[in-house]
Amino acid sequence: IKFKKIISLFVLSGAASALSSSGTPLSSLKMSQITEEACREAEIYRDAGVDGVIIENMHDIPYVFDVGPEVVACMTAVCTAVRSACPLLPTGVQILSSANQQALAVALASGVDFIRAEGFVFSHVADEGLLNACAGDLLRYRRRIGADHVQIFTDVKKKHSSHALTSDVSIEETARAAEFFLSDGLIITGTATGVQADPQELREVSRSVNIPVLIGSGVTFDNMESYLDASGIIIGSHFKLGGHWANAVDPHRVKRFMGKIRSLRE
Repeated sequence: IKFKKIISLFVLSGAASALSSSGTPLSSLKMSQITEEACREAEIYRDAGVDGVIIENMHDIPYVFDVGPEVVACMTAVCTAVRSACPLLPTGVQILSSANQQALAVALASGVDFIRAEGFVFSHVADEGLLNACAGDLLRYRRRIGADHVQIFTDVKKKHSSHALTSDVSIEETARAAEFFLSDGLIITGTATGVQADPQELREVSRSVNIPVLIGSGVTFDNMESYLDASGIIIGSHFKLGGHWANAVDPHRVKRFMGKIRSLRE
C-alpha cells in the first residue's frame, strides 16, 4: 500500500454488537449472517470512495490474549468474503486482542493486504492484562509462512492501556524503536476508542521517522483538518449511527466525510 498526503484508511468493525465471533459472549448470528453484513458495510465504504477497510473483531468483548481457533476461522471467512465482494479495495485485518500472528495467517489465507498489530515494541499494561513486545517473533513468523507481502502497521503508546512501565520512553522514541524493528507504518491513537489523538504527537512522530504515520482514533468531520499531515486516517466510531462504535454504519456520515476529504484533496 503506497501512502501519500491525506490518503485515508477506514475501519470496518462490524455493524452491531450481535456481530461477534462464535463462542464470544455477545455472539448470536450464524456465520453466513456475519459475512453478509460485513460485505454490506464494505460496499458502503467502497461506494462512498474510501481508500480501504480494516476488518476487526471489535465486538468480541471482553477480549482475551488466547484467541481460539473458532475466532481465526470466523475472521478468515469474513476477510475472504469481503475480499471477494470488493476485490480492488485495499483491505486489512486486526484480531483482538494482540493476536498478531493469527492476523497474519488470516491475511495470507484470505488475500488481504495488511494487518494492524498491537504490542509491537515495549511492554505495557492493556485492559486485557500485561502485553509484551512481539516484533521479533512476528516478523520471523511472517517470513516463515511466506507472507512478506503482508504489511504490518503497528500501534505506539496505544489506547486502552497504561504506559507507566515506559513512562521514561517518549512516543517519539517508541516510534523510532518500531521503525528500527521494521514496522511498515505507525498508528497513533487517543486514550480510548473514539477519543481524539493529539495533533502535536502526530507532528512529533512524523518528524522522528521515515515510515508512514497514521491516526487511529478520534477523527471526525469537524476536526479532520488537524490531521492532514498524517499518511492515513483510520475511522470507526465517526462513521456509525450517532458516532458510537457499536452501531451500524451510517452511509450519510461516510458520504459527508468523504465529500469534505475530496474537497481538501483538490
